[in-house]
Amino acid sequence: MGYKISIDAMGGDHGLNTTIPATLEAVKRDPNLQAVLVGDHHKVKRALDRYSKVKKIKLSTLQRIAIHHASETVAMDESPADAVRKKKDSSMRVAINLVKDGSVDACVSAGNTGALMATSKFVLKTVNGVDRPAIVYALPSYNRETKTISKTYMLDLGANVVCSSEQLFKFAIMGSILAASSKGIAEPRVSLLNIGEEEMKGLDNIKNASKLLQDCDFINYQGYIEGKHIFDDSTDVIVCDGFVGNVSLKTMEGTLRLIEALIKKSVTEGSWLMKLPTIMALPIFRRMKKSMNLDSFNGASLLGLTGIVVKSHGGASANAFETAIFEAVKEVKHNIPKTIQESLEKVL
Repeated sequence: MGYKISIDAMGGDHGLNTTIPATLEAVKRDPNLQAVLVGDHHKVKRALDRYSKVKKIKLSTLQRIAIHHASETVAMDESPADAVRKKKDSSMRVAINLVKDGSVDACVSAGNTGALMATSKFVLKTVNGVDRPAIVYALPSYNRETKTISKTYMLDLGANVVCSSEQLFKFAIMGSILAASSKGIAEPRVSLLNIGEEEMKGLDNIKNASKLLQDCDFINYQGYIEGKHIFDDSTDVIVCDGFVGNVSLKTMEGTLRLIEALIKKSVTEGSWLMKLPTIMALPIFRRMKKSMNLDSFNGASLLGLTGIVVKSHGGASANAFETAIFEAVKEVKHNIPKTIQESLEKVL
């Protein structure tokens, strides 16, 4: 069965230089995939011609890629309200409109996160029972027993700064559904992010959400999880409010940059005697980086909408953006919005 994805070709820090090669590779890899590149027709066509020649893309592959013109672009620092009110013909808005009218099955954008969230909610609306969509992202996790790297889904990562216990409960349901379809497991483990594992710790909304989850047979609830266990594969879904989630995610990104900077500093500064241990360890660092392959974790889903929208990191490489495209494909195959709607109706 085929599926069609709209691509906000102009969005992100690198725009066409990321979205076009990523789309070409994705369509090349999957013969069932069709793509609609949304943006300035002239610019998109010129980039498409250039990259297709460089990558030697076959005509049969190019025939599964269409261009849909959009005259405007949402800037990365633009106000979400302005994006919704004033940029009705932006590449982001048009790409989402195509999901709304059924022309495509999903949308992928690396554009302004706030604008994408606001526009998606305005155009697509949320499923019954969901007040606001949540941003969910797959984080790498390491299992020390099997020595394998897996994925842990974490939500919300910034869409909802303050959450009620009922919202956290619904996030758990939505995250569990996504993890089940993505990881191929029947009962994903679900945990609440808290300041401790003891029942008496945490804010009232977290405690009340814990009680709701304990009483829900639909969720394989594991209890509280602390921040130090996010990466140790002790759970499949981590639930928190958008404030905590966003701060956690940005802290992770900053930590990675710090480690990288310290390694570079060790190689470039000091005497050769001090540099030698770091230089000898470089192959180990390279293997670690390769095994993690952070590009394979790109693509945050906007869960709770009536349609599928996947947010790529704004500074993503072409390989990372391609991962986001296939995250959308995966959600199309499992019809995530419909499954969330049906599950919420049963539970609520």
